[in-house]
Amino acid sequence: MNIQIRIVVILLISLLVIVPEITAAGMENETVSAGSVMSPGISLSASSIGGVAIFPSDDIWNVPVDQLPVDSHSSAYVQKIGSTAYLHPDFGAGLYDGNFMGIPYNIVTGSTQKKTVTFDYSDESDPGPYPIPDNPLVEGGSDEHVLILDRDSKTLYELYAAEKQADGSWRAGSGAVFNLSDYELRPAGWTSADAAGLPILPGLIRYDEVANGSINHAIRFTAPSTQRAYVWPARHYASSITDPSYPPMGQRFRLKASFNTSGYSPQARIILDALKKYGMILADNGAPWYVTGAPDDGWNNDILHTLQQVKGSDFEAVDSSSLMINPDSGKARVSMSIVPFPGTALLPTDPDHDGLYEDTNGNGRPDFADVVLFFKNIAWIGTHEPIAAFDFNRNGSIDFNDLIVLFRKL
Repeated sequence: MNIQIRIVVILLISLLVIVPEITAAGMENETVSAGSVMSPGISLSASSIGGVAIFPSDDIWNVPVDQLPVDSHSSAYVQKIGSTAYLHPDFGAGLYDGNFMGIPYNIVTGSTQKKTVTFDYSDESDPGPYPIPDNPLVEGGSDEHVLILDRDSKTLYELYAAEKQADGSWRAGSGAVFNLSDYELRPAGWTSADAAGLPILPGLIRYDEVANGSINHAIRFTAPSTQRAYVWPARHYASSITDPSYPPMGQRFRLKASFNTSGYSPQARIILDALKKYGMILADNGAPWYVTGAPDDGWNNDILHTLQQVKGSDFEAVDSSSLMINPDSGKARVSMSIVPFPGTALLPTDPDHDGLYEDTNGNGRPDFADVVLFFKNIAWIGTHEPIAAFDFNRNGSIDFNDLIVLFRKL
């Protein structure tokens, strides 16, 4: 069906416009990177794994916090976590005590058989079923997280304390399912596979992104003791401490802009740059300043150990409350700099108020002229418009499939 629609779209547009040096096949393979133009100083990207965008580019996980104000409780929070404690990369290459160094993840397809899971905390767990492969990668130690990304449905499944039973069934402490194409958070007060009620996979430091030159998302980290409270986007606390000098779950921190990274190797510096720009989100109780990543033999453990030169006093808490639009949504407030398409004078509009700007020519309604204009300017959109506003299939990039989705909306 997609092929038929694709042919119809190409034929119809071909009758109306000639685009030099572009063929239908070429357009299908053309993909613009997920970087997008926002208000001055802000650039958003959607992190992706296996071709799947890990939440929209304006989700709170993917939004920079380097320009936000320092939280008024910053000094107290840093002191409670440990101002002299050092940053610890809780991941690396090889095995430690027979276990992966970090939290691994599994990528499956829609054909993977889904299995029923019995939960200890069933009242705060998504019932599933879960597409657990026959021999899944499981985090070692007591947490035994199982992370599963279904690339066909763009769905993330996460389990805590997961264990396969003798009869082949599965049992876990808790479980959560996330639609990676939207912004929906857990119900207020609910845990997930993580104490803060947040997904784990979006916050992992991965070797593939470091090898590509940048980390474009916030990083998950732990602290020894937390407050009996949570702040957006977290949904759950895991403490009885009411002292406000302790950090709440979900608190955002960042490496201070003044921290000198020039003496670090590229692998370490990319991580430090991300900690400055995107910061880290407090997601669980644990050792101080432990940042979480995925295991990979590409990591250089000696280089990762140099990160331990960073002390707690080099961090500051961030007040990210200005980014919140709705406490039940991960969508962050960013100023989207929509501009007119080439050859037009009117700004594109969002007629149905879904965050997507189908009316590319700005005449107030979606019509076939919008499809033609989109077709002519696919490459231009990727460098001049916010990706999130025109990513109609929500895969984190601008490509020919967005044109098909736009055509279907007419």
